[in-house]
Amino acid sequence: MNIGNVTLSSPTVLAPLAGVTTPPLRLIAKDNGCGLVCSEMISANGLIYHSGKTRDMLRSAPEEKPLSVQIFGADPFIMAEAAAMVEASGADILDINFGCAVKKVVKTGAGAALMRDDFRAEAVIRAVRDAVRIPLTIKIRTGWEPSGKQAVGIAKMAEDAGVNAIAVHPRTARQLFQGKADWAVIAGVKRAVSIPVIGNGDITSPQDAVAMFNQTGCDAVMVGRHAMGNPWIFSQIDALLHGREIPVVHIARRRETMIRYVKASVCYLGEKPACLAMRSRLGWFVKGLDGGSRFRESIKHISTEADAISLVENFITPLIG
Repeated sequence: MNIGNVTLSSPTVLAPLAGVTTPPLRLIAKDNGCGLVCSEMISANGLIYHSGKTRDMLRSAPEEKPLSVQIFGADPFIMAEAAAMVEASGADILDINFGCAVKKVVKTGAGAALMRDDFRAEAVIRAVRDAVRIPLTIKIRTGWEPSGKQAVGIAKMAEDAGVNAIAVHPRTARQLFQGKADWAVIAGVKRAVSIPVIGNGDITSPQDAVAMFNQTGCDAVMVGRHAMGNPWIFSQIDALLHGREIPVVHIARRRETMIRYVKASVCYLGEKPACLAMRSRLGWFVKGLDGGSRFRESIKHISTEADAISLVENFITPLIG
């Protein structure tokens, strides 16, 4: 699959998730066959007004490539300037968030608010398109009502304005992450445009991903929440798509991945902040394992990298047998 001049090795994408899809998780997703990884959404205002914390969110590693960086905002001029900064940082693809429905984002006119303001939405896209040479994508929702008409309308306009691909999360802005994703909206957008369409929503297994391809005709699938402790889903999707046996995730591989995540987090955040994050995030990787609740309790007091690795080894090693 191609997005503009960027070729993906697999039609699988790690969704942008606020506070989650930082370099440590992106690296692990790439290790496990993900075709494209995405940053968490980054404030355009924060970038141009020199917020050090926001600019740190542009950090990445060469091993992540190709990398998509997502920005959000509502002012065309600010978005264009931020987009140029993203391109200069080395991103391979720039994505504009049209889907975040969190109140503090929507009230600024950004995120899903752009889906009910056609004039501003087009102005933002055209300003950003003029500011960068790298491929441009947008991530949208169904819209503010369930018919999908807003999604189709935005998609057509985006294609005309030079967008190279569209990711569709088919829930309304009011649903947030509740209820069932309406894959028919993805199919409707795919019929309406000729650029690649990436389907997102309710993919919890490799079988779900193949079903989405078959039901919607989408060009790639995007996985978010269900990749947060299960990065192996990307290689499993790819195997099923190509008629291969779905690889089993052996417990030793899980241990290796968890330790790599700890080390990458310490490298990216520093030991103390990483350990604070590990108190909740390491629990992602033990879902469904015997004693998982005991492990999640044990990690609540992690204070050093050595603590984290020791807890992982003490929990996982006996399960290897």
